[in-house]
Amino acid sequence: MKITPLHQNDIPELIELMKLGEPYIRPRTTSDYWLYANLFSSTCPIARVNGHLVGAIMAFRSQERPDDIYIQDVITHPEHRRQGITSALLTAITDRATVLGARRLYLTSEPDNFAAHRTWLKRGFMNAPGDQLIDGVFVISDFKGPGRHRAVYEKSV
Repeated sequence: MKITPLHQNDIPELIELMKLGEPYIRPRTTSDYWLYANLFSSTCPIARVNGHLVGAIMAFRSQERPDDIYIQDVITHPEHRRQGITSALLTAITDRATVLGARRLYLTSEPDNFAAHRTWLKRGFMNAPGDQLIDGVFVISDFKGPGRHRAVYEKSV
């Protein structure tokens, strides 16, 4: 497995990979990924196995809180899950966060994405307290706008 920063030439393959994450991950536009590749590539690691894109993290430093890195999307190709790819990508983003002086990684998830909930807890993230509890998952109402409730996970770097 090879972990590298996102580059422009990875974008078409990245979009196809992100489609495999639906309904919880929706591919963004080519323009969005172009920005990630050009402005945030150091916090957007991708994983390749035998030349094929099999995993990615899209993350960026918070403008309001530069001590935070927000993980927007995490995906591993279904045929390559349970092979350490997500762990390797999280190690890469944690290492980068340390270099940048960040103190916290955080991400959000749909309240009903129980597989994500188990994954984040297993990888040392804490489910941040919210204003409601849904099937054992703390949820913050309207976290991403009206009606967009999210479970929030955080981990100290």
